[in-house]
Amino acid sequence: MPRNKYPEETVNKILEASLRLFLEKGYEQTTVLDIIANLGGLTRGAFYHHFKSKEDVLLAIVKAKNNADNCFTKAKLANTQSGLERLRLALRFGLEANTESEHSERYTKMLIASLSSPRILAEHIKIMREEAVQMAEIIEEGMADGSIKKGNARVLAELFLLLVNIWAMPNVFPGTRDDFTAKIAMIGQIFGETGYGLVDDELGKLFVNTTLNFQS
Repeated sequence: MPRNKYPEETVNKILEASLRLFLEKGYEQTTVLDIIANLGGLTRGAFYHHFKSKEDVLLAIVKAKNNADNCFTKAKLANTQSGLERLRLALRFGLEANTESEHSERYTKMLIASLSSPRILAEHIKIMREEAVQMAEIIEEGMADGSIKKGNARVLAELFLLLVNIWAMPNVFPGTRDDFTAKIAMIGQIFGETGYGLVDDELGKLFVNTTLNFQS
């Protein structure tokens, strides 16, 4: 068979068709055969040349979306008065990205549901580790300009992301909407009463209002 001269186009076509199906039908309900049937003439062999399973496809989608929509990268380019303001802006970017459109909301709901997969959860944790490094850099900026209390920036970033992205995830620690609201209040209390003040009242309300949409 002739060699594919445009492998990136093939991969992008698979990712676009798969994401559309994941959002329309749900990740669990979508099969590899469904994806192949929506590739506009690409064969089963073309799919398996690039991916072993639909889980591999979802992993690729998650990686690509995180690279394109990294809230900490966006915040670093913003003009702010202090590191604390930049950090709060990054967190706001991250929250608003989940609900900026119907497509975004459906993607976030699909991703949360997929965390029941050990491989997807592992990728979620890997991304969280990378974000912790970026978050720590902004915290260090705040510590240097005096807007954030001195301390271990890396530890602070890791703890915050662990609580928000693991402890507050319903597929990891199931609970009611009241449980989740209490968790967000506790996170705000932890980072407020310790003197770091990473989450102000406005950001806390945004966090609750945004993420409660994704609770069962």
